[in-house]
Amino acid sequence: MRYWGTLLAAGAAAFVTGAASAQERFFVYVSPDPIGVNAFLQLGESGIEAAGEQYDAEVRTYESRTASERMDNVNAAVNEGADIVVLLGFEFNDVVRQIAPTAPDTQFLIVDQCIDDRPENVHCAVFREYEASYLLGVEAGMLTETDHVGVVGALDIPFLHRHTDGFTEGVKSVAPDVEVDVRWVGGENPFADPVRAKEQAVAMHAAGADHILSATSGGDFGVFEAAEAEDFKVFTVDVNHCPAVPGHVVDVMLKRVDTAMVQAIGAILEGEHVMMSLGLAEGGMSTLALEDNGLAESQCLIAEHPEVIEKVRRVANEIKDGTLELEDPMFAQ
Repeated sequence: MRYWGTLLAAGAAAFVTGAASAQERFFVYVSPDPIGVNAFLQLGESGIEAAGEQYDAEVRTYESRTASERMDNVNAAVNEGADIVVLLGFEFNDVVRQIAPTAPDTQFLIVDQCIDDRPENVHCAVFREYEASYLLGVEAGMLTETDHVGVVGALDIPFLHRHTDGFTEGVKSVAPDVEVDVRWVGGENPFADPVRAKEQAVAMHAAGADHILSATSGGDFGVFEAAEAEDFKVFTVDVNHCPAVPGHVVDVMLKRVDTAMVQAIGAILEGEHVMMSLGLAEGGMSTLALEDNGLAESQCLIAEHPEVIEKVRRVANEIKDGTLELEDPMFAQ
């Protein structure tokens, strides 16, 4: 059941979703922004609900709209007795640094980021996104007809270079002469601005790009609109958007945030100090081209290119077994 309210007890003006119960365990997921149509944040909500079912816990989702609400929501979760507070994204790095030392009885799980010198009650689950974005780049390099492809990213920060640089390296590995255009949404709300994301994609296509990776979170639907209007091909991230944009999405970087949350919470409950890094080998990252089940029904264009799928699967196996070593772009900035 979903309902909306205000966290008056902690003085926070945030949206709340969830259902109360009599379970002894209590998990809270705090999102950095309103969830809306943001597939990445939706995975967080799915993950906390799955963890609640698996570990017999009450769960709640607190949606934040501002930096101050992120702080208020985390404080509210602690004050309300949450056993585990799950925080999704880099926006919570400073928040958890401030709050975790003052709440030793609460366990904090940061998903998609980590902090240095972690207290014992702070745990991390991160992803090697650059492995999957490299594979999408291989596909783009093999499929482009204009020798010009691109990436629209939300914000020019080291973390998102795991998408842009990984994609670029994949393109260059099979087509060294293909031009790769990288542009950023920026602005006041870079992760939820479909208008600016669409503008960047349209400009990139006008410059010659016929295949564009969208890594803009809530802005992805703006890029999809541009793809339909201007008739170019896109790659996207997190979940399968192919049915939403028929005939335009080539492949999807699958980021299994929900699965990682369930695994990490289970390890925390077992008393472990969790530091998980999930890539292709661990099943935390994938693409639909690698999936034996569901590819044919995915409505993704990659299903029409068996020769590309064969190449991508060979490269993925090389990454998994260490034959192909990729540098993490986040730490190369």
